[in-house]
Amino acid sequence: MNDLLATIVALHVGQPQTYRDETGRDNRPAEWRTAFFKTTVAGPVAVGNEGLEGDGVADHQNHGGIDGAILAYAAAHYEQWADELPDKPMTFGGFGENLTVDGITEADVCIGDRWRVGELLLEVSKPRQPCWKLCRRWEQPDLAKRVVQTGRSGWYFRVRQTGEVSVGDRLELAERPRPDWSVTRTSRLFFGIDRDPVAARELATLPELALTWREELLNRRV
Repeated sequence: MNDLLATIVALHVGQPQTYRDETGRDNRPAEWRTAFFKTTVAGPVAVGNEGLEGDGVADHQNHGGIDGAILAYAAAHYEQWADELPDKPMTFGGFGENLTVDGITEADVCIGDRWRVGELLLEVSKPRQPCWKLCRRWEQPDLAKRVVQTGRSGWYFRVRQTGEVSVGDRLELAERPRPDWSVTRTSRLFFGIDRDPVAARELATLPELALTWREELLNRRV
């Protein structure tokens, strides 16, 4: 389509594990289960309709599925987090992502974008909505709020054509049907940073946006 390219600089998979922490810190249970802690691999890794082989989800109600098959995160954000949270040893994979990508951020990626990696074809479905487990992972109670405010959320891909992926692979933009709807703009509208009822109704009609996000937007009173 054009010369917009990104590179996969790290690749991560993990299975759900159970952890136990102090009680009462965040009004959450002391025992919690997550696949957030991932192992970095080089690949090649097979990619099916629900994500990377060897990757799992602990909470199927809120994570995973077709619209949340693969989480991508911009490599550039790690330097920013290191400046803001120097006591947190955040390295690639630290936000629970499957793909750490260089060359693009949320401002460069749009809902419905189709990105090709060899035979693999990925479609942007939604921004990442951070949950309390991100805060618990880094023992930083306001981290989810910071993610929303900064827009450093990451984004999800659905898999349109299966294939495989390795570190060093290039992501090439193949199609952009919604150039007005960057992940950044979508996040700011969805999380109420920007308030525009007309735009929110328009966003809710996009068939490329994850169904759960469309339903929530439609159910809001504006």
